[in-house]
Amino acid sequence: MKRAEVEKEPGAMPVVWQCGLLELSRSTFYYQPVGEDAYNLRLMRLIDEQFTKRPFYGVPRMTAGLRRMGYGVNPKRVRRLMREMGLEAIYPKPRLSAAGPDHKVYPYLLKDVTVDRPDQVWATDITYVRLTRGFVYLLAILDWYSRYVISWELSTTLDTGFCLEALRRALQCSKPEIFNTDQGPQFTSLDFTGLLEDVGIKVSMDGRGRVYDNIFVERLWRSVKYEEVYLHDYQTVPAARAQLLDYFEFYNTERPHEALGYRTPEEVYFGRQSAAALASAAMV
Repeated sequence: MKRAEVEKEPGAMPVVWQCGLLELSRSTFYYQPVGEDAYNLRLMRLIDEQFTKRPFYGVPRMTAGLRRMGYGVNPKRVRRLMREMGLEAIYPKPRLSAAGPDHKVYPYLLKDVTVDRPDQVWATDITYVRLTRGFVYLLAILDWYSRYVISWELSTTLDTGFCLEALRRALQCSKPEIFNTDQGPQFTSLDFTGLLEDVGIKVSMDGRGRVYDNIFVERLWRSVKYEEVYLHDYQTVPAARAQLLDYFEFYNTERPHEALGYRTPEEVYFGRQSAAALASAAMV
């Protein structure tokens, strides 16, 4: 149904109300598949899968890998698609673009810091999520200590708005001492950093091209991709949202982590133990 038809249909609930009930932005409600042809979408799927396994692959290696799979691509196309997907290899390299004049880059505050409690450090990042005929972007805010996903959001564009929406929702739950991001324009914007500083949170930013400064979010993305995204073909944004909602509920409340002593993120974040963990401890 076209936008005008939705808004003018007699007796229909206003779109803004529908979006509020569904917790969707209006841009997501009106989303049409992103304008890449089927060939480029296929390449983007392959790039996403390869980058998830090999985050150090830049344009030359990614191009070579696609050619070995039989795709006659050139570096220019691969570079454009990787930029569209928000992907950047982790190896150190010259800074080829500067942030906007109203953007500020903060130092990395977590070197040699022992993270030993919930809400000491939160971190965030954005990843590409494929649809059957398009793609969207996924942002998550993660507590470093417990791996608990505080908040997450989807968007059809790489703008700051959906990042701010997820941040405001997270801050309704709690507040960290330090908030760590990469140097993406969404996170260096004054709107984003100003919101953090206004509530007394220290801002930390990864070194440029150093994905392992934010390693726990990168591990989260691998889990999300292999355990959820790659197992499904999302037809629409609402379908992707519903599936991811189920996955993050599972990730937080049911999925045990070896690094957490096989407890779930929720148990560690809130200082609880499951009935199974208590029963296991009683048997020792």
